[in-house]
Amino acid sequence: MGYQSSQKGDATVVTVEESRLDASIAGGFKDFMMDLIDSGNAEFVIDISEISFMDSSGLGVIVAILKQLNGKGSVKLVGPQKAVSDLFDLTCMDRIFKIYATVDEALNNSQ
Repeated sequence: MGYQSSQKGDATVVTVEESRLDASIAGGFKDFMMDLIDSGNAEFVIDISEISFMDSSGLGVIVAILKQLNGKGSVKLVGPQKAVSDLFDLTCMDRIFKIYATVDEALNNSQ
């Protein structure tokens, strides 16, 4: 499994330990995240700093997580590499998701 979670106060910090978030792992990652949501977690900080490539499948999982929360939680993204950051810019998802440089910055920012 290329991802793990830990609790930091009210937030669930999810670290993706993969260089790619694409169709090959998107389904498993989505299942992992939906299990966390079903367990009552709603505030997420997702560390994507190791991901150097994300395709529409990966982006779709991130959007599905936010939709599943249905306004009753948040998803903050941390440390996207340039190619991933460019994808968020190109698709205007940088307007939907709060993106931070570090996990600590995301945890300390209540917006």
